[in-house]
Amino acid sequence: MTDLANAPAKDRADASRPEVTHSAQFTPRVDIVESDEELTLYADLPGVPADGFDLRYEQGQLLLHGRVRPRLAGKRLLLHEYDEGDFYRAFTIHESIDSTRIAAECKNGVLTVHLPKAEAVKPRQINVKAGA
Repeated sequence: MTDLANAPAKDRADASRPEVTHSAQFTPRVDIVESDEELTLYADLPGVPADGFDLRYEQGQLLLHGRVRPRLAGKRLLLHEYDEGDFYRAFTIHESIDSTRIAAECKNGVLTVHLPKAEAVKPRQINVKAGA
């Protein structure tokens, strides 16, 4: 039996992450922007149709899975630079998000997810009145 403690890093499994059991899974590039009202997540998901998303909020995590349908079936491939496969990301979301109002849309291969802040954590302006 191999001693994994002394094995090169490439030979050890990363115990902090679940093992991927299917072959084509990509990590989409994501930007997250914060405003006073919400967090907005932008994810590049080329080839994922609007009905190909599984977007969930569970136990403080936003889970994003995009399914890509094969586009090259029955075609002769002359040049291959674009890999096809499913996308997956998971984000831990602070409890200050109002999960009942999360909304998402996809346009031109970019998924936009709106994560509204709960009213209790939104900054608010306090008016100061002049004393008499």
